[in-house]
Amino acid sequence: MIIVDFALFLAQRKTTRIPRDEIVEQCKKILVVDDEAVNRDVLAGLLRSFGHEPMLADSGLMALEKLNAGVDLVLLDAVMPFMDGYDLVRAIRSDPRHADIPLIMVTALAAKEDRLRAVDAGCSDFISKPIDATELRIRMTSLLRLKSYLDEVKVYQARLEQMVDEQTRALRLAVENLNDSQQATVRAHRETLHKLAAAAEFKDQNTGQHINRMSRYSALLAACLGLPQGEVEMVLHGSPMHDIGKIGVPDSILLKPGRLDAVEWEAMKTHTVIGARILESTSSQLLETGRIIAESHHEKWDGTGYPHGLSGEDIPLYGRICAVADVFDALTSRRPYKEALDNTEALRIMALGRGTHFDPRIHDLFIKNFGEIEAIQRRFRD
Repeated sequence: MIIVDFALFLAQRKTTRIPRDEIVEQCKKILVVDDEAVNRDVLAGLLRSFGHEPMLADSGLMALEKLNAGVDLVLLDAVMPFMDGYDLVRAIRSDPRHADIPLIMVTALAAKEDRLRAVDAGCSDFISKPIDATELRIRMTSLLRLKSYLDEVKVYQARLEQMVDEQTRALRLAVENLNDSQQATVRAHRETLHKLAAAAEFKDQNTGQHINRMSRYSALLAACLGLPQGEVEMVLHGSPMHDIGKIGVPDSILLKPGRLDAVEWEAMKTHTVIGARILESTSSQLLETGRIIAESHHEKWDGTGYPHGLSGEDIPLYGRICAVADVFDALTSRRPYKEALDNTEALRIMALGRGTHFDPRIHDLFIKNFGEIEAIQRRFRD
């Protein structure tokens, strides 16, 4: 059914044409889907006046044929023969390649149930006919800007993944060449890993002193637990790599000054598995220690941690050790989202986590040897 009045359309087009410098970023490809030729022409004219490039389809099937990676937004009618707008929306959303394309339903149907049905099918927005050009432009601008941000994040993530893969290959090649009889070479590789760990901390706006403190807290606890000297050394040199996976977390999340939303928090938690992937090795005990710590230092004694929800002694001992050391240093250090706490307040908070967050035995050893902890803290103060 043809809804738009041509006189109204021409008047709106004349009064709502905007300067090129006010058009959002650049020309976008907009797919218009409507079985009425007049409606397609009207929308095409409006889109050109906004500085965008319209692509036209007279049916849902034609729309699916024209849909490709170059389409930035889809305007579609609800009532069409063979495949209506709701079925078209579901078909588009079923393809992961088009999951982020904004879909705006433009229709004469204005009842609440029609809007809810459109949202339930996967529509991003809903505009009623007759079309108000200003409303259309504003809503499109908002959705196109969001899509641009999502596209930038995808490119950034792809680059990060490439960087992580390249660094992983470089690390594996370096570690495979380690010779236990050549202590100078071993020290050189340890320094390389330490610098890479420091790079991850720098990305998080922490100083290198964080990993110095945290690694020595961890080694002290390992010694207090009675672990052999060789394992204490592995904890000392492996624990600095606990947050190496933050190399793969976008800065917009890592450096956000406020509370992370649910999606951002899920992205932040991936630093554990990214770190484990970077440090995977079949030949290096040091990298294996780092991998265990990177993957398990955010697990909690009661099973509410991540990434695997392990509990109790199912959590690797190295991860349980580093959890106590890392939390204490995090509480007593300044971060982008908080100020540093004094030791008394930090210990009070950690006591609340005994038996829930922390292994009670390791927590108690930390308190018992707190004088040595403070000596390390003073020595490596920021």
